Amino acid sequence: MSLSVAVAGASGYAGGELLRLLAQHPELEVRTVTAHSNAGQPLVSVHPNLRSLASLTFQETTPETLAGHDVVFLALPHGHSGALAAELPASTLVVDAGADHRLERADEWQQYYGTEHAGTWPYGMPELILADGGRQRRELRAARRIAVPGCNATAVTLAIAPAVATGLVDLSGLTSVLAVGSSGAGRAAKTHLLAAELTGSATPYGVGGTHRHLPEIAQNLRSAGGDGIRHSFTPVLVPMSRGILATVTAPLVGDATAEQVRSAWLTAYGDEDFIHITAPGDYPRTADVLGSNSVHIGVGLDEAAGRVVAIAAIDNLGKGTAGAAVQSANIALGFDEGLGLSADGVAP
Repeated sequence: MSLSVAVAGASGYAGGELLRLLAQHPELEVRTVTAHSNAGQPLVSVHPNLRSLASLTFQETTPETLAGHDVVFLALPHGHSGALAAELPASTLVVDAGADHRLERADEWQQYYGTEHAGTWPYGMPELILADGGRQRRELRAARRIAVPGCNATAVTLAIAPAVATGLVDLSGLTSVLAVGSSGAGRAAKTHLLAAELTGSATPYGVGGTHRHLPEIAQNLRSAGGDGIRHSFTPVLVPMSRGILATVTAPLVGDATAEQVRSAWLTAYGDEDFIHITAPGDYPRTADVLGSNSVHIGVGLDEAAGRVVAIAAIDNLGKGTAGAAVQSANIALGFDEGLGLSADGVAP
């Protein structure tokens, strides 16, 4: 018998992508969807693409509405998950796609988010390399609370973690520049996200160490064995609906060849179903991962600059949010990790 699922904040982009994936999951059945301003409306009035869930109507987001389900996915604005999750039964698997429970250090949460820290949950990035050589998925088995990573943090972390774990790079010179699709900013109406503002333009944001994913990335790289992290991180909003292309570079330590550098990624991710390392000299495109739970990573060595270059492409709503949530839930529930997920993108 299928497990019952509720999705809170189901009217947004992340919530909609969660519903799309869950609608095809053979072991999970979406029975309840909640929203704020859309409460009382049919689900398909907001997500007309989700015809298989046409019988559902948005309800108010309350602990009483969410309680009684086997699994609850939270796709709420940052700062809204903590109090709600605290009122849900300990036996319920709660997967938070917001930021509330990602950070381990309360002072970093307060610095970047400005509210009281809600506590730390097991981190939902199964492929994250740990300093002892293990993977983060071991921390998710039988978990009942899971914090889904941020989309930018996912792209940067998975791109460079193999070099961190093997000591190939100097993290005091880490640089990341990301091209980010507009769906990462959410569904709320905002002037800078209008088509007239986005089309034909690339716009940097969160510049100068202010982006909220910075402490999360540093936390991940410390988990992989890194220290002395100084990270220049610049996301750029580009005119595409979804996708992230992260170009991550760092100074090479030692005299490894390009082949030896690339072998670190092949060794680290060779057994991962959702991570693909591109051929030498071939670098990923966001178009190839859209609609999938895949990460495509291209690795090179800029010998003239003495820097390792790793470029990662993900779907920010897929592997960057909803895909990671479902993948992590699968592990916690004892299912096959890839159940209900696809490594194949949608093209053209």
